[in-house]
Amino acid sequence: MYAKFYSLPLEKQQCIINAAIKGFVKNGYDKASTNDIVQEADISKGSLFNYFNNKKDLYLFLLEYVTGIVDDIYKEIDFNETDIFKRIGQIGRVKLTIQRKVPEVFNFWLSVVDEESVEVKAEIVEIQDNILKEGFKRIYENIDYAKFRQGLDIEKAIDILNWTMLGFSEKVKNDMSSIEEVNDDLLKEWDRYSEILKHSFYN
Repeated sequence: MYAKFYSLPLEKQQCIINAAIKGFVKNGYDKASTNDIVQEADISKGSLFNYFNNKKDLYLFLLEYVTGIVDDIYKEIDFNETDIFKRIGQIGRVKLTIQRKVPEVFNFWLSVVDEESVEVKAEIVEIQDNILKEGFKRIYENIDYAKFRQGLDIEKAIDILNWTMLGFSEKVKNDMSSIEEVNDDLLKEWDRYSEILKHSFYN
């Protein structure tokens, strides 16, 4: 379906993807400008519409692309690991690696959840039903909640853990220009945050 786009060099494909994601994250679907996207990607508008029929086609392509990334994250998780801190650490490591390639990818995913445009809402709802809800359940399946301190509100503790991971990911994303790769020092830094939370939440 996107044969012309996939015939481009990988570097050019990634440039267009990143420019389009950035545009939709910043402005939402209705207000996103293909003029801004082609300027960011350094291509002509004619070239963009040679690869995609229209703005909606481009957006649906990005939905498909990002859904594939989310599926890849699940493939990298060891669901036999029952410790939630180690499980989320696995997810974080994969996400940081992905953000080296597509910095705004997870912001796009969040923007999709909040998108209300009638032009793409039906497609988004279908993805939410098939991917988001099921994926969220998979992340937390087979977790040993007995490790948490008695009387602790586990749901709120998990919220705090997720917010910490999101904040750490955002910090790393902002520093990406000075980071060559997701290296051991970076992963050890996350582990230090994780240990503080574990000490607060576990028996």
